[in-house]
Amino acid sequence: PGQPLPGILLQKILIFLQVTTCVVVGKTLMILFPGAMKRYILKQGEKSRMNQNPKFSYENWGPTFFSFKYLLFVLKVKWKRLEDEAYEGHPAPNTPVVTFKGEVRRILDFMRGQ
Repeated sequence: PGQPLPGILLQKILIFLQVTTCVVVGKTLMILFPGAMKRYILKQGEKSRMNQNPKFSYENWGPTFFSFKYLLFVLKVKWKRLEDEAYEGHPAPNTPVVTFKGEVRRILDFMRGQ
């Protein structure tokens, strides 16, 4: 189901190259220009309201940007999103969703009345 394997494999390779390049450039900039990168990351945090939690300071999360764990996380999310795309002529993906109770379910569960 979904997109043909060669298409997904090519997309995964391209995503890997893109994310790896971003992480290498970001890490390099953090080493060369730590103050400027801190200001940039904090500015990005303002957009997502990350900075509004006083217990969640830059020192807790800022240095994790562009780390190896960050790279793996971003790859996992982007690769997972490939599985959620619908393609004409192929079955629709059974995308995971989170209920108001915090339970992870799949779209097809709701179609079946569960």
